[in-house]
Amino acid sequence: MVFTNGCFDLIHLGHVDYLEKARNLGDRLVLGLNSDSSVSRFKGPERPLQDENSRARVLAAMQFVDLVVLFDEDTPLALISELIPDILVKGSDYLTENIVGADVVKKAGGEVKNH
Repeated sequence: MVFTNGCFDLIHLGHVDYLEKARNLGDRLVLGLNSDSSVSRFKGPERPLQDENSRARVLAAMQFVDLVVLFDEDTPLALISELIPDILVKGSDYLTENIVGADVVKKAGGEVKNH
């Protein structure tokens, strides 16, 4: 199982490429999606531009996304700790040592990748 997360407020080609590449790393892709309140805390009171149900529906419709799970916390650490994915993926703009949940995944024998 591959896991990634994000707000995905304005989905663009970069998101699509990133998610497709993430899915190709394993048998299924689970996407942790920031809830509306989580996005507002992270990006400011004018965000999200699209509500969580709309964002979840669009992402779930992508053929390479197997499951979308909303989380309300500031980070997906609790979700990652519960799922214990085999591979945790974040964008190339993240340093591996700064990826939330990397220690949990590595401790369980999983991998952390940047794409």
